Amino acid sequence: MIKALRNLFSARPEPVKAAIPAGQRVYAVGDIHGRLDLLVTLAEAIEADDRARGHADTTVILLGDLVDRGPDSAGVIKAARLWAQQRHVRFIAGNHEEMFLDSLDSVESLRHFIRYGGRETLLSYPIAPADYLAAEVEDLQAMMRQAVPQDDVDFLAGFEDTIQIGDYLFVHAGIHPDLPIEQQRTGHLRWIREPFLSHVGDHGFVVVHGHSITEEAQVLSNRIGIDTGAYQSGRLTALGLEGSTRWLIETAEDGGDLRTRVRDAA
Repeated sequence: MIKALRNLFSARPEPVKAAIPAGQRVYAVGDIHGRLDLLVTLAEAIEADDRARGHADTTVILLGDLVDRGPDSAGVIKAARLWAQQRHVRFIAGNHEEMFLDSLDSVESLRHFIRYGGRETLLSYPIAPADYLAAEVEDLQAMMRQAVPQDDVDFLAGFEDTIQIGDYLFVHAGIHPDLPIEQQRTGHLRWIREPFLSHVGDHGFVVVHGHSITEEAQVLSNRIGIDTGAYQSGRLTALGLEGSTRWLIETAEDGGDLRTRVRDAA
């Protein structure tokens, strides 16, 4: 009897599982990086999954880095804007959106942008490859300003840095674990890797992020990373959340076709 009481009082309570508020459903999509084909296929899968799960107040969150590296950043921006006209879609600003916008005003930023996937972005707009190759960087910036529609610039400039829904915080790269959310710098939210990735402590919420590529989604106690390297792996991942339930929707290249699967998030 005494032993049983000791066990009762010494037992640790089960941790409360992170949850989305009742009546809501959230889908977060990892880094797209110009892969329009993967985005279109994954968006169709999200829409089908949302219908199958019944009525809810559904929000889709794109976690940033829509542009660069892949072949059709302009097409991704157009598709994302169209999707947002059809349902509630919110957008997180990634480090590649930051470089894109800075390049319009800074030649040094444009040089940096080109080295990290900006070339593919610029060529997805009406800039001829031969003209691109022949241009000095100042001329290329002028071509960029002419080729990129102001609507696209305004769209990217309107992206958010953080979104919090229930017990989840959605950001592009992560947070600095030593700082409260109100003291996070933009550089942390869009660029951080360490010490965020190796931190095992509780943040006060589960951080859902992209930016750092892993072969599979990383579902940990304090963070969920869903950048599966779409531009190089051919795999784009979304996380679904409802109540305390989590699931993954994954679109991947398979022998020249695109296939999608839905599975529980471990």
